[in-house]
Order: sequence, then C-alpha cells, then structure tokens
Amino acid sequence: MTQTAGDAPAGGTTKVPAQAGSTAGAPGAVPGADSAAASTATPTAASAAEPAAGASPASGPLARLLAWRTPPAVLTWTCFAAFVANIGIIVTGGAVRLTDSGLGCPTWPTCTDGSLVPTSRLGAYGVVEFTNRMLTFAVSVAVGAAIIACMRWHPRRAVLNKLSWTLFVGVVVQAVIGGISVRTHLAPIWVSVHMLVSLGMVALSYVLWVRSREPNDDDPTATVQPILRRLGYLLTAGVGALLIAGTIVTGSGPHSGAKAGDPGHKRFPLSPANATQLHADLVFLVVGLTVALWFGLKATGAGPRVLTTVRDLFLLLMAQGVIGYVQYFTHLPVLLVGIHMFGAAIVWAATWRVLLAMRERKAGTAAESQGRPVPA
Repeated sequence: MTQTAGDAPAGGTTKVPAQAGSTAGAPGAVPGADSAAASTATPTAASAAEPAAGASPASGPLARLLAWRTPPAVLTWTCFAAFVANIGIIVTGGAVRLTDSGLGCPTWPTCTDGSLVPTSRLGAYGVVEFTNRMLTFAVSVAVGAAIIACMRWHPRRAVLNKLSWTLFVGVVVQAVIGGISVRTHLAPIWVSVHMLVSLGMVALSYVLWVRSREPNDDDPTATVQPILRRLGYLLTAGVGALLIAGTIVTGSGPHSGAKAGDPGHKRFPLSPANATQLHADLVFLVVGLTVALWFGLKATGAGPRVLTTVRDLFLLLMAQGVIGYVQYFTHLPVLLVGIHMFGAAIVWAATWRVLLAMRERKAGTAAESQGRPVPA
C-alpha cells in the first residue's frame, strides 16, 4: 500500500526507508535537498493531521444528518404508517358524511367567509368537518415521513421515491377535490370522486409498503401460472368496479352528507333499489372470481402464501356481504354504513395483496453477489 502524507502519525513525523533517506551521500545529490523536502513535507503532514486534532465541520450535526441512512425498520414502518393514514382518512370522511357534517364548514379553504376555523354558530357540525380537514395534515405528515425514509434509503431505489412522491401528489389532489365538493354543495359526482381517489391512495400506499419490504427492484419471479395471474388482474378490475358501484349506491341513497336546511341534498338520478341491485350483481361476480382463482391455484400447486391471500379476501368479501345485506334491510343505520365503508378499504387492500402475492423478488441476485448495485 502506498503511504501518503495523510497516513503519517499524529506527531507529524514520517519514517523514510534507509535507501531514500541517504540521498545526501549519493553521487549527484543536491545539497540541501533533504532539508527542502522536509520543509515541504512537514506542513503537508501537519495539515493532514489538523482535522483529526480539532473539530471539523464535516463531523458536525448537519453533516451527520446529511449522511444519515434509513434503517430497514424505519423504512417499513413509515410506509406502513402512510398506508394506515390513508385508510383512516376514509373512516373520518365517512363520519363527516354520516353525521351530516359535510357542509359544517360552508366554504373552502377557510371554514367560513370570515373565519379559518369553525365558529360557535356552526356547532358540532363545524367541529366535525374542520377536524376532518385537519386530519389531512396528519396524512401529509405520514406521507412526508415515508418520502424522507425512501429518499434516504441506500442504495437508492427509484421506485420507492416515485411511489412516495405520487402519494404526496394524491394528498394535494384530495384537498382540492374536497374543496370542490364543498363549493358544489356536496354534488354526488364529486363526493364519489373524492372517495375513489382515497381508495386509489390506499392501493398506492399498500404497494409502497410491500415494495419497501422487498430486497431489491429486480424483475419479479411469477409464483402462479400466467393464466391465473390474468385472472388475478380480472379480479382486481372486478373489485374496482364493485367499489365504483358502491359510491353510486351511496350517492343515490339518503346519506348526502348535508343536514336539514343545507343546500347539499343532490342525489344521483337513479333509483336506490336499482343501484343496489347493480352493486349486488357485482358482488356475486367478484365472489365467483375469487372462488375460481382459489380452485385454480389449488389445482396448479400454487404455494400456501398466495392461497392464504385468496382465502382471506374471500372471508372479507363474505363479511362485507353480510354487513351490506343487514344495513340494507335495516334501512341504512349510520354505524353499519360506516363499518361498510371501512370494510371497502380493507377489501381493496386485500385484493392488491392477492395480486402482489402472485410474484416475488428474492435476495441474493447475481448483481448483488458480484458487488454491483441492483438496477432500480
């Protein structure tokens, strides 16, 4: 190994080999060359030792912060927190609608024309609506933490950065859609879009959480037969259609989100009975696809992991079906409708769990074993 001035001991003296150190007696040696070399080498060694002797800016708090790398547990938990927060905002948004507090703050982005926060005149309705608006900041914090964790992960994984930043864009879009919903007096089309974008963010945050636990971003390996993977795509599309139909049912039903006397009592021009029938038909289709997928996986010898995800989805669909029928025949009690909305978010996440279980990424790829970074 070649020794440099920076390798000198802290005392600033450098031991030179005997052959190199006796140049003064060698033929053709220049008188005073040793002293000249010493005069130039000594400051170099001393300057190299200075950062170690005193406090250096490179070792300060800012440098340590810039050099910080996300631990695996922090990456996983921040992404999971973003997933939970996006489900939570669906629950609180449902509470706003089911308590008729959708226009508790009659304008946006302020609560009233003259106040950022609700006034006593608005009562509990204003408090409920304004609290839900403030929870958007909680979602923003969770998503922001996930963004920081993904950006400080080493080695860099571009897919994590893209997914986390897309979530942030979704938060901004949701705030704007929420404002449009208020300014249009809870027009059912905008309320439905608000719900569907929230469900899209649930799927996106779930994918982010799953990807954060995978060892790399190499091309995944299929765990099922290609035809069953296509069936998984069809199932995912079916559940998506089911959720869209669910927002239509709600948009044609009695829970507009506005209280008596508010202008926001617009409904879809559909019979609630017909909308409910469409929703029920899609439920039967999705359940049939789920059963077919499970039997197909079983017949082809698929692993227990993917079989478990399909089984869990089936059980969740059964639970949702029971709640749906009970709420329909009991004239849509608020509590059951709220549970049904929460269940819709869980079913959607479980559907993506099935789809993502149909492939896997394994650690120890050829690129990793040769010390090369895995491509993002």
